[in-house]
Amino acid sequence: MPKILVIEDEAAIRRVLVKILSEENDKYQLEEAENGQKGIESIKKNDYDLVLCDIKMPKMDGVEVLEAARKIKPEIPFIMISGHGDLDTAVNTMRLGAYDYISKPPDLNRLLTTVRNALDRKELVVENKILKKKVSKKYEMIGDSPEISNIKEIIEKVAPTDARVLITGANGTGKELVAHWIHQKSERSNHPFVEVNCAAIPSELIESELFGHVKGAFTSAIKDRAGKFEAANKGTIFLDEIGDMSLSAQAKVLRALQENKISRVGSDKDINVDVRVVAATNKNLQKEIEEGRFREDLYHRLAVILIQVPALNERRKDIPLLIEHFSEKIAGEQGTVPKKFSPKAVSLLKEYDWTGNIRELRNVVERLTILGNDEITEDDVKLFASK
Repeated sequence: MPKILVIEDEAAIRRVLVKILSEENDKYQLEEAENGQKGIESIKKNDYDLVLCDIKMPKMDGVEVLEAARKIKPEIPFIMISGHGDLDTAVNTMRLGAYDYISKPPDLNRLLTTVRNALDRKELVVENKILKKKVSKKYEMIGDSPEISNIKEIIEKVAPTDARVLITGANGTGKELVAHWIHQKSERSNHPFVEVNCAAIPSELIESELFGHVKGAFTSAIKDRAGKFEAANKGTIFLDEIGDMSLSAQAKVLRALQENKISRVGSDKDINVDVRVVAATNKNLQKEIEEGRFREDLYHRLAVILIQVPALNERRKDIPLLIEHFSEKIAGEQGTVPKKFSPKAVSLLKEYDWTGNIRELRNVVERLTILGNDEITEDDVKLFASK
């Protein structure tokens, strides 16, 4: 049931607004405030789907109410009520975040249409927030072991900054989840997260992929093309397996980090970029530096914050939670009920040597879910999860 607050110091107009809205929809839950101060008090105490607010009021005018409410609950849409002399101010309130304004005396059709549209927009905002939470769950970090708890603490401190992060760890440990968490908890979360697998792109194409190219830069360059750095502008670029990047591409990445500028292949024109760089590798970069395959100056630019993701064998305490998580996730994908794992089955899985880390554990849970009994037993594990 939509909850609407009417803030209006003129009692007659307040009654008219409430009467019109209640007759339009008897499911509207309407509340009144006779001045701006009482309106703000109500907004602090209650969750409203919409606020109708007069502009010209004593003590605290509508502009002040709007600005204060935006700090308290920015998601509430405001419809401003303006007298004839307040039209310029009404227009300005929209720049401050108001949804719309209506003039006194209120036109019935315009009022009802504006209210319906504002409520629809509020519903859409809520749906988008729910969707964003669901998307975020895709990259949820599961575990409460000391190793994972430490990583989560580091992320909480690092994410709000623009510090560059280098994530290290073996294949399948979840380095990409750490990168996603850093982005989602940062001030850049509403901007792009662009992932580049440096190991999957041929060395002769990596520079074009990262920085783009201009038409004619090479044989197959039939038109100008923006690269990943431009695509990630204002957001985060995740350079996965950066230890496999060619030295020439490393030099260009170094320049991008130093100057916040890139140039497309075949062009000498600089393009300004505002990108946070998060990198990951399963290689020992210190050894790569010693053997001349990785630039030391780039390493120091990337490794402002180092996060080492432990192997699954180093965090066996998290295996029961991971089994439960994967079981529920796989069942959701398949449209079935999650299968339970017996205590003995879980204990046996905790003893395995997980050379493939979390990725291998997920595959085993999926195999057991498909082939095992309604409750996964120790025998199922021995039969279907044996090495």
